[in-house]
Amino acid sequence: MTTAMTLEDALAALRAEIVPGRAEGQAEYHKQSREVLGVPNPAINDLTKAWRSALTVEERVALADQLWRSDIFEARLAAAKLLTQARIHPDVGVWALIASWVPQFDSWAIADHVSMAGQKRLVADPTRIDEVEAWTKSDHMWTRRAALVITLPWTKQNFPKPEEEAVRDRVLGWAEAYVEDGDWFIQKAIAWWVRDLSKHDPDRARTFLKAHGKRLKPFARKEAEKYIFPPRKKAPEA
Repeated sequence: MTTAMTLEDALAALRAEIVPGRAEGQAEYHKQSREVLGVPNPAINDLTKAWRSALTVEERVALADQLWRSDIFEARLAAAKLLTQARIHPDVGVWALIASWVPQFDSWAIADHVSMAGQKRLVADPTRIDEVEAWTKSDHMWTRRAALVITLPWTKQNFPKPEEEAVRDRVLGWAEAYVEDGDWFIQKAIAWWVRDLSKHDPDRARTFLKAHGKRLKPFARKEAEKYIFPPRKKAPEA
């Protein structure tokens, strides 16, 4: 039997880890208008690891929801970390909560922490990619970006199964539809996906870049090509 943790308990634990003078710099770096406490990431990791061990799945979902609703920067990071775990049973409520957060993304740090939690749930049930595909049509830039970040696990396999190859082609189709979007974060996400793919499936990455690379922003194209067309080393001077 577990003892449910209240939001007040969790916030008190986070506040106990505040590093004086850190909040202002973090708020500026992450471009936050919400409250920033000034808690280092390793401390949030330690706290949420302990909470995951102490709470049931249902309690974790409830606490994560409350932490998110507090709209405190580190509390939102903690909410995501609380749900970041490969094996969660049952995970329907976990996925539903993660998906409900996506339209509220407004900064890369929060978006990426939540996407890491979402990656675990997608790998656990790849049929959820059908839901993710709808994100690619959103008017919300962060939701469109999340479709690429949350599917990054499919860039990792050296010997993909046919169904994994199908996901790669599907996501590259989304990326193709994004190449004319000049938003920096969208361009960066395309580059991230293709760059990571190129480490394990260089032929697919190269084919994508030959077809669409010239339409990417120069910085994104350079990043995507990093492991396919590395810069030539200068010849030693005689």
